[in-house]
Amino acid sequence: MSQVDLQGKVVIVTGAGSGLGRAMSLGLAQAGAAVLGVDIDGGRAEATAGDAKGSKGRIEPHVADVRHEDACGKAVETAIARLGAMTGLVNCAGLGMPHLNPKYLSEPVRFWMADPRRWQDVMDVNVRGPFLLARAAAPGMIARKWGRIVNVTTSFNTMIRGGNMPYGQTKAALEAATNSWSEDLAGTGVTCNVLVPGGAADTRLIPEDSPYERSSLIRPEAMVAPIQWLMSDLSNGVTGKRFVGRRWDPKAPWQEAVEAAVAGAAWPELAAEAAKDGQPTPKGGWK
Repeated sequence: MSQVDLQGKVVIVTGAGSGLGRAMSLGLAQAGAAVLGVDIDGGRAEATAGDAKGSKGRIEPHVADVRHEDACGKAVETAIARLGAMTGLVNCAGLGMPHLNPKYLSEPVRFWMADPRRWQDVMDVNVRGPFLLARAAAPGMIARKWGRIVNVTTSFNTMIRGGNMPYGQTKAALEAATNSWSEDLAGTGVTCNVLVPGGAADTRLIPEDSPYERSSLIRPEAMVAPIQWLMSDLSNGVTGKRFVGRRWDPKAPWQEAVEAAVAGAAWPELAAEAAKDGQPTPKGGWK
């Protein structure tokens, strides 16, 4: 895929200080976007911004706790004030199972073992945060008749696996939200999609002493080519989809890369089966 030109695009990326968020922030800046790199850790956010020096675009570090409505509103206001009209949001910030138990892979956290406060932390960062940011960002994008919301979820098996709650259920909630938001935004020029690495990724969510062979984990850079495309004019009209970074070939023409990596968000085939089972719908269908 030839280099995507994102000059003039302004994107908020949460979790920009490490892992997938860092890789996507740098990739967007390399393509010319102005990025507000949001992270709860100011040092990490600053480091990511520093690594973007020399790019066609830039990264402005911003410290925020996405669990709080005021902080999310302030992030959107800051992006607009410092970088220009906001065109994109990438909800990547997340807490994983290490927040409940760093040894969760060898000592599974059964749901009755979970500390309620830490459980709530994961729910708030992974579900409440994306909602608050999207809620703050959507009106401006709708007014401009152009915008992008991309939510980072996970694989279906991870969502439902035992010993993996509430991380799994937060990502299932965000996957469902993506499809719902895409329908809410239909006809506005604003799209909403999912992007996932396509398996266990080499990030802080996988502890260093995990049983995984580190070299076999998906590199965060697998997210770069698809997020560049999703934040560009090339993806106009594409909404309610999920893209798998591992399946995206950055060397292929973008049409081929998209075809290999795309599916419907929230597994629409399951919804189709539910419809066959006779679930009631309003007269004339859902509006």
